[in-house]
Amino acid sequence: MKNYSKRGAEGRRPGQSRPAKGQTARERAGSRNGLEDRRKGRSENETYPGRKTRQEDRPYRREETSGRREREHAPEKDWKNSRTRSEFAQNGPAPELPEESENRLEGRNAVLEAYRSGRTVDKLFLQKDLQDGMILTIAREARKAGSIISYVPKTRLDQMSETGRHQGVIAYASSIAYVEVEDILQRARDKGEDPFLFLLDGIEDPHNLGAIIRTANLAGAHGVIITKHRAAGLTAAVARASAGAVSYTPVAKVGNLGNVIDQLKKEGIWFVCADMGGTRMYDLDLKGPIGLVIGNEGEGVSRLVREKCDHIASIPMKGDIDSLNASVAAGVLAYEIVRQRQCDV
Repeated sequence: MKNYSKRGAEGRRPGQSRPAKGQTARERAGSRNGLEDRRKGRSENETYPGRKTRQEDRPYRREETSGRREREHAPEKDWKNSRTRSEFAQNGPAPELPEESENRLEGRNAVLEAYRSGRTVDKLFLQKDLQDGMILTIAREARKAGSIISYVPKTRLDQMSETGRHQGVIAYASSIAYVEVEDILQRARDKGEDPFLFLLDGIEDPHNLGAIIRTANLAGAHGVIITKHRAAGLTAAVARASAGAVSYTPVAKVGNLGNVIDQLKKEGIWFVCADMGGTRMYDLDLKGPIGLVIGNEGEGVSRLVREKCDHIASIPMKGDIDSLNASVAAGVLAYEIVRQRQCDV
């Protein structure tokens, strides 16, 4: 009988190598296809992307089908930059976030105080499954101000959040405007009070900056002066840490703090900095026009700025460690100034 399959007695095509002993039909097919690919100059991984390779050589690839699990070797999911199709279908396209984060407000207090201070809020995002009293209050203030309100799932707020603690509320307001130092002095004149200023020499932690702005507002300071270089700016984390105080407290940003101190001395303002080895704060006269200088979290007040200060105040400490957090030290000294100013009235 004539053989139409053009195979030999062992079932192989002409030129095909003998199968290895114990090799299955699937393995024979794979080796045959791999041989053809090598002849054409293609690698196995290029032709068959699903074929397993060594763990360290296996590239991460998210499954495109919504019902499948991600590979076990996949790294931790980056919620801000990548989403599965199921998340995309549920939450819609990711919102376009502005490049600058200084106009993003996160947290209930920060957003509510922005509305109460009259600041322009363009967009408001609320977690759609929250209906407690503060959320309803924020929504009511947003409707009064004419803001665009969007009720979105928590996962979408997580993607938008910079701090990770949005409390179900994120707003995009007009950028926080820095003021001039002269504006802060004018504010004191309008109130008929001696100027009381906070000068921050390189505060880098946004939570410390927010806490100091909050303290400055509650202590009755007329403004805060920060540096442009190697220091935190008015970001969303600062606004949240200040509990909305950035909406009420003027903040000036300057290039050289030493030059600003020289200019303010001509206005009759005295300066005291917080540092170890100085005079006990209780023994200093902190009444009248005054500027409180707080240094960097690690290095403290820089040498040039310290030399320009009229007094160096130290906080008595009885414990086993030798320093306080920058925002805590600012609070302690600020309220000693408040105490002496009130006793002087």
